[in-house]
Amino acid sequence: MEKKILNVGVISCSGMAEGHMKGVIAHPQAKLVAVCDIDLEKAKTVAARRGVSRVYQDYKELLAQPDIDAVIIVTPDHLHREMAVAALEAGKHVLCEKPLALNRDDLQAIADAVKKSDKKFMVGQIARYTPSFKLAKDIMNRGEIGDIVFIETEYAHNYEKILKACEDWKADPARWRSNPERNGVVGGGCHAVDLLRWLIGADPEEVRAYSTKKIFTDLPYDDTHIALMKFPNNIMTKVFISVSCKRNYTMRTCIYGTKGTIVCDNKNAQMSVYRSEIAGATVGSLIPDKPNSEVEVKYPVAINNHNATAEFEEFASIVLNDKEVSTTVYEGAKTVAACFAICEAAEKGQPVIPDYNF
Repeated sequence: MEKKILNVGVISCSGMAEGHMKGVIAHPQAKLVAVCDIDLEKAKTVAARRGVSRVYQDYKELLAQPDIDAVIIVTPDHLHREMAVAALEAGKHVLCEKPLALNRDDLQAIADAVKKSDKKFMVGQIARYTPSFKLAKDIMNRGEIGDIVFIETEYAHNYEKILKACEDWKADPARWRSNPERNGVVGGGCHAVDLLRWLIGADPEEVRAYSTKKIFTDLPYDDTHIALMKFPNNIMTKVFISVSCKRNYTMRTCIYGTKGTIVCDNKNAQMSVYRSEIAGATVGSLIPDKPNSEVEVKYPVAINNHNATAEFEEFASIVLNDKEVSTTVYEGAKTVAACFAICEAAEKGQPVIPDYNF
């Protein structure tokens, strides 16, 4: 039987888009057949680098190609609704980068389009493919650190080099991160919020938050947030989100359980797991000089904080084998809804219950 091949087009030729292109090229049952970008010269340069002959400036022309089975949307967030709906209506399978959209109307429109379509739609929540976070979830699922008590995580990313806060983002599309709707919580912090939802396997029930703006004072939104979120089963969480902090990009995460703790990071080549029990025996019984301590075990992990190759592998498997999507349109929408709750709680100064109805 002839091996099925998934013909893929990528909309955008940004650095992140090229990461997705590499994933397509590396897959034995996929072929990168077309790329698109409003900057045509950039698109031609990227296409030549990736060995692609078909280049488009208008994404609608790419969608009109009958031999393209699937598209990857890696455009600025406020464009996702228009392109995702159009792709589904054109009969394409879709992998859409996070955040799914920037407002409830757009989230609902995409969800409605998915309901009407028989094509696969996957949201690119890429933190779920980071090696350290995947290992942490495996350890949690095996019960090695017991019941989860508290998780703290962060999205610390200095936008200084990629953001000119005083510029009008509509007049300069390259500065789309200045879009007020796209604020640091929804646009970037959604990584950390989605990570919590995925690790815990549930949605936050209540959110409290505070925010400030002391560095990027010209931004139309606060540059730093902290949120406390209550999850089912009495799990507490804390999220720190900053797009102005003076440090290297990180999503350092600490997971505290009744029997141990995991400390991991998307930018560190090792993660630590502290256990009070080893193979069912307490640390004190195994190591008499440490009766009240935990044993630290360090695991080597690959640093791949934007693992688009693994993400595409899952997407291709879903499409080629007609499997269920894990990061569905509703998963993407719920993550954004929790981010909306953080912004609302910070603005109102009172707890907010997220609205997950889509």
